[in-house]
Amino acid sequence: MSQTHKIQIRDRAKGTEHTIEVPEDRYILHTAEGQGKELPFSCRNGACTTCAVRVISGEIYQPEAVGLSPELRKQGYALLCVSYARSDLKVETQDEDEVYELQFGRYFGKGKVKAGLPLDED
Repeated sequence: MSQTHKIQIRDRAKGTEHTIEVPEDRYILHTAEGQGKELPFSCRNGACTTCAVRVISGEIYQPEAVGLSPELRKQGYALLCVSYARSDLKVETQDEDEVYELQFGRYFGKGKVKAGLPLDED
């Protein structure tokens, strides 16, 4: 039988807090939903950042979180839909746009990527 960890999830958008027990071999988001907790999500496969959280304390394992850069993972961000608890955890939901900006902001909006095809203006 797998070990169970206590996860405290603070939903910043709603100002609510959930505490759940999650087995080490189960995704945190899926388990939370099974316990009747409503948390932000979209794709469910680690590709978008809708379910992103910042880990306040504890250890999380997320080998399938392709939607997060290694830099953001090192900064403590995680995607609950593909995350496993490796200890008791405290996490806080993030604004999807904030995480997207952290992830992609250095490419978009800084003039490096232009929308559409290049025009022959030179």
